[in-house]
Amino acid sequence: MTGGTKPDRGRLDRDTVVARALALVDAEGLEALTIRRLAVDLGVTPMALYWHFRNKDELLDALVEHLLGTVTLPELPAVPAVHGRDWAEQLHAALTAFAAALRPHPAIAPLIQARVLFSAPGLALAERALGLLREGGFSAEQAAQIGGYLVGAVVTLVVAEPGVSAEPDLELRDCHTRARQAALRSLSPSDYPNVIACAEPLTFCANGDAYFAQGIDLLVAGVRGVS
Repeated sequence: MTGGTKPDRGRLDRDTVVARALALVDAEGLEALTIRRLAVDLGVTPMALYWHFRNKDELLDALVEHLLGTVTLPELPAVPAVHGRDWAEQLHAALTAFAAALRPHPAIAPLIQARVLFSAPGLALAERALGLLREGGFSAEQAAQIGGYLVGAVVTLVVAEPGVSAEPDLELRDCHTRARQAALRSLSPSDYPNVIACAEPLTFCANGDAYFAQGIDLLVAGVRGVS
C-alpha cells in the first residue's frame, strides 16, 4: 500500500485513480504500476478501474497529463519587448517551471517526451516554447527541432540528477551512490585525476536547485548562441 485511507468505492473517480497511481509510482517506481496492483491499493476490483481507463497506456497518458497540468507557466508580459529581446528570458522561465513540475516525479519524467503533444497542458507548454523560439528568429522547422530537444534535455536533467533516481528505496539508493563513489575513487590517480576529484559531485547532487539552474542556463545559452 502507498499509505493513506482508501477512497469510498462509490466515489471512485478519475482524479482519485490518477492521484493514487502517481503516489504508487513515486513510492515504488513505474514497474510497480499495474491495473491489478492499483485496484488492490484502492480497494476495488480491476473492473472498477476499467470504467476510467481501458488499459495501462491510457492510465500513463493520464499521469503525464496530470503532471504537465502542474506546470505553472509565467505570465507573458503585457507589452512585448522591443525587437523581442526578452524571448530567451521567457524561455528560461518556462523551462524552469517545466523542470520544477517534473523534479518530484523522476519515475514519470521519461514518459513525457512521447506524450507531451497529446494533452491540453502539454500543448500549452509546446505552444509557449515554440512561440518564443519563433520570436527568437527560428523557422517553424528549427523551432520544432529545438523544442523537442529542450523537452528531452529537461527530462534528462531530472532523470540524471546525481544521487537522485527512480529507485524508490532510499537506503538502496544511498548504497548505490556510495558504491559508485568508491568505484570512481579507486581509479588510477595518474590516469583519471579529474574523475577522482569530481567523484562526489558526479554521484551526488548536494544542491539540487543549483544543479537545475545551471542546467537551464546552459540550455538557454545554447539556444541563444545559435539564434
